[in-house]
Amino acid sequence: MKLTKYIIIALILGLVTGLGFNLVAPGAFVYADNYFFTPLGTLFINSITMLVVPLVLFSIILGTAGVSDPKKLGRIGGKTVSFYLITTAIALIIGLSMAYIIQPGAGGGFETQTTDYEAEEAPPVMDTLLNIIPENPIQAMAEGEMLQIIAFAVLIGFALSRLGDKTSGVLKLVEQGNDIMMFLVKVVMYLAPVGAFALIASAIGELGMSALQAMLLYMAAVITALVLHTVITYGSVLKFIAKRSPIEFIKKFFPAMVVAFSTSSSSAVLPVSMRVAQQDLKVSKPVSSFVQPLGSTINMDGTAIMQAVATVFIAQVYATSLSFGDLLTVILTATLASIGTAGVPGVGMIMLAMVLTAVGLPVEGIALVLGVDRILDMLRTAVNITGDATCAAMVSKSEEGHEESEPESSEAS
Repeated sequence: MKLTKYIIIALILGLVTGLGFNLVAPGAFVYADNYFFTPLGTLFINSITMLVVPLVLFSIILGTAGVSDPKKLGRIGGKTVSFYLITTAIALIIGLSMAYIIQPGAGGGFETQTTDYEAEEAPPVMDTLLNIIPENPIQAMAEGEMLQIIAFAVLIGFALSRLGDKTSGVLKLVEQGNDIMMFLVKVVMYLAPVGAFALIASAIGELGMSALQAMLLYMAAVITALVLHTVITYGSVLKFIAKRSPIEFIKKFFPAMVVAFSTSSSSAVLPVSMRVAQQDLKVSKPVSSFVQPLGSTINMDGTAIMQAVATVFIAQVYATSLSFGDLLTVILTATLASIGTAGVPGVGMIMLAMVLTAVGLPVEGIALVLGVDRILDMLRTAVNITGDATCAAMVSKSEEGHEESEPESSEAS
């Protein structure tokens, strides 16, 4: 908690510093950003990102080997994917509702003549599914292809669980590798206050107040929807299914949320969120090791909210009405795209381009929301990893009953 306080203080100092540079000395900000803020922020992000691939590999192998029973693995996988798809759909509904209540694009005054945005194409869903199995697992690890790494690690973990004592030495080595990664996460976290200060100062110094004020209603709609989704959706799951106090859960998970806010990357913050979930929230290690890495790749509730609000915002700016069928198309397209585009760089904007195309809105409208997307990306990343941890807590709790009943059934047989 002491480290969390330092990170929060660093965030506030970064906010003040960035605004100060933007308002008083914008020319000096360029030099400060190039030679101080960006290098420090990059150093922090690189330090924590270097741990992601080995940590995901070790943790997924351990998680799968710890589950051992294929039925149990299928049960956990089914619950996890179902949770992510259902909460993504709920997030989209909340986002659409907030957009229609707040009406961020209805006021007019937005310049649409000069907007320009070159949308990248998402790979076909079938290609994404086929590419889950890597041709070269070493290359997949070198390139950070998370879905491929997860698939390879699941197969290794399954093999270790089946071979038992024959490969106990390899399993022990993986456990020790995981311990090393967790220790390094603890070491890297001491850089978090410095990294948070630099990243926030850079983002705010570049945007300034004018960009924020022009998009205030859009930001308000997204932020309100993110808060409601966290409180209502995740809070309900924690309270009624995981049987945990949502307030206590958020309080303990808050350090990971703060790091997620500063890094804007679910994958980068994964080592921290897993450590907090396992050590502070006491989530089952096998469950956490399987659920959270998978969530960092396919769970995009925060991104879904942004897409919902941005779609309605762009429709309002271009004076285009969306029918009920269009809204259903938004929900269906974005929910399926959250898995279909998993692991693709710039996934948020690619998914938004897909949604806009599906309902016949101009993709160029994305240029209107790009200016403030950096700040909102920080917030939605914090929501995304909270969803991952909530899912892990829910699955962990639901598996307690099975663990109690399984020995009885085996004795009876």
